[in-house]
Amino acid sequence: MIYLDKNHDPRKNRALISQVTNKKLDIKKAVKETDELFHQHNKYEFQHTGDQYRSIFLFIKKLPKFLADLVLTSSNNEPSISSETCINEQGDIFPGWKSLLDEEYKNLINEIHSEVNVKDFGAAGDGVTDDTEAFRKALGNGRVKVYVPEGVFITKGITLPSWTCLVGAGKGLTTIKLHDQAPKGRRLVTNANHWRGNHHILVEGMSLDWNAERLGPTSKTSTWGNHSSCLTYANVSFGWVKDVTGINPGLHCFDVSSTLYNYSGDGYRARGASKYIWLDNLNGYGFGDDGITTHHSDNILISNSHMCDPSGRAHDKGFSNSNGIEVDDGSRYVWLVNNSTARCFGGVEIKAHHNSSAAADVQIIGHISVNDNRSYNFRHIGHHKITDPESKTAYNIRATNLVAIAPIYTDLYAGSTPRALVVSAYKNVVINHFTLIGDPGYDYHKNPVIAIQYRARNVVLNNITIKDFKKAGTDIKVFGGDNHADQVQIRNVTIDHSAPKAIDIGSRVENASIANIKVAGDNALFGIKAENAKTKITKVVLKGYKVPISVAGKEFKPPHE
Repeated sequence: MIYLDKNHDPRKNRALISQVTNKKLDIKKAVKETDELFHQHNKYEFQHTGDQYRSIFLFIKKLPKFLADLVLTSSNNEPSISSETCINEQGDIFPGWKSLLDEEYKNLINEIHSEVNVKDFGAAGDGVTDDTEAFRKALGNGRVKVYVPEGVFITKGITLPSWTCLVGAGKGLTTIKLHDQAPKGRRLVTNANHWRGNHHILVEGMSLDWNAERLGPTSKTSTWGNHSSCLTYANVSFGWVKDVTGINPGLHCFDVSSTLYNYSGDGYRARGASKYIWLDNLNGYGFGDDGITTHHSDNILISNSHMCDPSGRAHDKGFSNSNGIEVDDGSRYVWLVNNSTARCFGGVEIKAHHNSSAAADVQIIGHISVNDNRSYNFRHIGHHKITDPESKTAYNIRATNLVAIAPIYTDLYAGSTPRALVVSAYKNVVINHFTLIGDPGYDYHKNPVIAIQYRARNVVLNNITIKDFKKAGTDIKVFGGDNHADQVQIRNVTIDHSAPKAIDIGSRVENASIANIKVAGDNALFGIKAENAKTKITKVVLKGYKVPISVAGKEFKPPHE
């Protein structure tokens, strides 16, 4: 079984995914196939919200909140530049808008008027001396590249003006560490002005140690909002973070955020979004909440990064949804490319809180999850049940070339059952080329491996390979009942000696189709079970099941078996 520790080199992820899947996947062709499936089956569009305040009484009652919202909140319907995925001859994957970001990088370099060494401004880098003032002097008003040589530089926080490069000697060589007397809410590195915003900022080649140990045995390591992190870009346009490790933050290793988080309701986003941000070759561990997270921001590329082993200490013990990579409230047009996660609550979580807009228009291309509790978790909290309001914003996820290895139970979130994939409340989801490898001896307590549930709609699972979840309950389960999923297509699936039930379609699922399935079991229970007679089943090969196919209570074998 693969083990990815905190020193894993994420630049090897592309090759590692190929090795684990045993596929020489033509990624350009695979992404094109994903896009075609997405456009063919895209049946739902974003629903714009109505007025937030519907009466004079409510207006007066909520006047303080209204004034805050007026300043901090915008409609989720605002335009944002999106683009298709591009893949060059070397197999590098990037969004079309990256060409704009590359041009702005040239502008950043051209605007750098001086290059300085922070030690020339009095920094000691000895792991003891407070170097805060030296960094402030070196950075000045920007248009500067500040070099930070090898050493451990203690600071009470660094704020970066626009047109700034902060460059170290490399991960593990240059360490910037938060001072023992820094308050709990302090960000280690952030941009200078979260309200007016900043632009053209690069942080590269260092480790950022938030020094959570300084807090002692406190129950929680973070304060509120986007505080308490190693690096926060809030209201930044054109930003880069490359070759950086985040260590033991109270909240997040890396946060791409708006000025403030916003909870004004589904259909609304925060003002002061960050835009055009590239995070590359990042490592992170010991995070109190998430490794990498995004909030209310657009056009973000996260590539070749590895997040593992959260502390979960931003939450109550046993209730920590600490994700490796999280695309959260109001984020749009986010690309995740060739990343990895290990031993987190969620490997990749795309989500929103109940009182915020969901993350939307997200693409994952290449990811390996090892021993995460929920390898891939897509949900809009508070919009799952029939008694909940339907999500206005949980739309559009495309994922290609994913790997989930042996999801497990975790003390981070006690009682959370392991899953390789969960889709809840989202519409227009395509998963293409997904390899799932279980631990045949691990007790999954008869839980499903893939769960499509809680009013998810228009979900396509294509080119799915599953094996070795022997003690799970079902390999692919589409939940029925009052909160049923619907419009689910399952096609081109290979299942090799895995769970007792291969595919289970629940009651009240009106529109489901299953095609091109090859399944081999060990005297298992059901190959395919569907409660609704409308379920379409074609081209299936099923071996080693007591009941190959059961539809609406009637058992039969496929015609060619």
